[in-house]
Amino acid sequence: MATSIDYIEFVCGQVRDTGYVRYKKMFGEYMIYVNDKPILLICDSIVFVKILPCIDSLMANAERGFPYKGAKEHYILDVEDKELASAVITELLEVIPIPKPRKKKDVKKDTK
Repeated sequence: MATSIDYIEFVCGQVRDTGYVRYKKMFGEYMIYVNDKPILLICDSIVFVKILPCIDSLMANAERGFPYKGAKEHYILDVEDKELASAVITELLEVIPIPKPRKKKDVKKDTK
């Protein structure tokens, strides 16, 4: 089941205090960026965060799951707990880099 835009806006509202929040549709689901860093992955109305040592203690009791087939296991974040969500995002902002822009591929024309 695809995630509704209402749910995406709810999640963005829950984490708005952590920085500049925006979202982007990706592969039919959504990535939420905070300060231009990809922080939250939302698939089927479930909020996933990458499993990283910096948030292990915060997410010790969290469920885990796979956002899509072939993905690595992620923590499932309870975004209704604003305090937890803010703490997790604050930690992730310290270690997740801003993605580098992808270079456009040169399209070579056949000149024969």
